[in-house]
Amino acid sequence: MVEVETKKRVLHIITGLSTGGAEMMLLKLLERLDSRFSSHVISLTSLGEIGPRIQALGIRVEALGMKPAMPNPVAFVRMVRRLKALKPEIVQTWMYHADLLGGLAARLAGVPAVAWNIRQSNLSRDKNKWTTRAVVHLCARIAYLKPDRIVCNSQAARSIHINIGYDPKRFVIVPNGFDLSRFYPNPASRCSVRMELGISEIAPLIGLIARFDPQKNHKGFLEAAGQLHRQRPDVHFLLAGAGVDKSNPAIWQWVQQFEVAEVVHLLGLRDDVPRLTAALDIASSSSCGEGFPNVLGEAMACGIPCVVTDVGDSAYIVGDTGRVVPPDDMTGLAVAWDQLLAMPDTERRVLGKQARARVAEHFEIGEVVKQYEAFYEELIDLSRGKKQ
Repeated sequence: MVEVETKKRVLHIITGLSTGGAEMMLLKLLERLDSRFSSHVISLTSLGEIGPRIQALGIRVEALGMKPAMPNPVAFVRMVRRLKALKPEIVQTWMYHADLLGGLAARLAGVPAVAWNIRQSNLSRDKNKWTTRAVVHLCARIAYLKPDRIVCNSQAARSIHINIGYDPKRFVIVPNGFDLSRFYPNPASRCSVRMELGISEIAPLIGLIARFDPQKNHKGFLEAAGQLHRQRPDVHFLLAGAGVDKSNPAIWQWVQQFEVAEVVHLLGLRDDVPRLTAALDIASSSSCGEGFPNVLGEAMACGIPCVVTDVGDSAYIVGDTGRVVPPDDMTGLAVAWDQLLAMPDTERRVLGKQARARVAEHFEIGEVVKQYEAFYEELIDLSRGKKQ
C-alpha cells in the first residue's frame, strides 16, 4: 500500500495586502510554492489589490478588518481561534504589526513553529510612524514573542535589527526574487510608453516606480530631476505608484517647486509595471530607507541600468551594473543620471545585459522559492524536534 504524504500546512499572516514589496513577494512565493505545501493567508487589515490575486490561485485568504495601528481585540481573538482550528505547522508573519500580533496569536494557539519576515532597514524617527517604532522595539524585547526564525531579505536590515536587540542566531537571509519571463527587455514597450506620454521616441526617460512614502523620497527624486532638467531639457521623468499623481498635493508642489512640470509624468498606481519598466533608459531609487527593493531587480531583469542611493541592499543588488550615490545626495543622483545618459547607446545596453545576467545568477524567482521551501522544511524539522 502506497502511503500518501500529508501536505505541510503553512499559514501566512500579513499586515495588509495593498500593493507593496512584501505583498508582491508573498504573491510570487505562493504562485510557485511546491505542491507538498498547503497555504492559507490572513490579512490583519483588508484584501487590498493583492488578496484577490492570491485567491485566484485557489488559496484561502481572510481579512480581519483591523484599522492600521489600531489592534482590534475581537479580531485578535478570532485570529487565535482560526489558528487553533486550522492547526498550521508553520506560521510565517510578514511586516512588523503582523510579527507582533500574528506571532503572539500563533504562540497562544500552540502553533509548533513561528517565523517572522523583516524587510526594512531604516527605523529613523523622521521616516517611520512612532507606532511602527514601538512595535519594532516590543518585538525585540518581549521574550515570549521571539520566533523560531526570522527571514530577512537583506543584510542591511539584519544588521540594523540586531543592533536594537533582535537575536542574531535566529536570522535567515532570503533575497527577493524576480520573474525573468515577466520582466525582460522589450523594445515595443519603449515605443508604446513614449507614445502614451506624448514624447519623442528618442526622448531619454528616467523612472521611479514606488508608492508614495517618506522613505521613497519622491521629493529628492524631483529635486534631482530639476537639476538635470536645467542641463538636459530633453530628458523626461516617469513616476508611478500608489499616491503618485497630480491629486497628491505634496507631489504636485514639488513638481512646481523644481520646475519640471513639462517633463514629469505622474502615472499613479499601474498594473503594467513590466511595460513601464522596460520603456526606461534608467531606473532609479532615491530612497532614504530600503531593505531589498523589488523595483531594482525588476528593472535589471528588463535590461535597464539603475542609479540608486546606498540604502539597504541597493548597492549589492546593482553591483557594477549601474551607479550608486550616498543617501540624500540628490546632486550626486543627477550627476550619475547624466553620466549614464552620456554613454554611447551600445555601452549602456551592455550594462543592461550585465544587469539582467546578475538577476538571473543571484535573484531568479524559482531559486528564491526553493530557498523558502528549504527554510520551511527546516522549520518543520525543528518543530518536530521540540516534541521529542
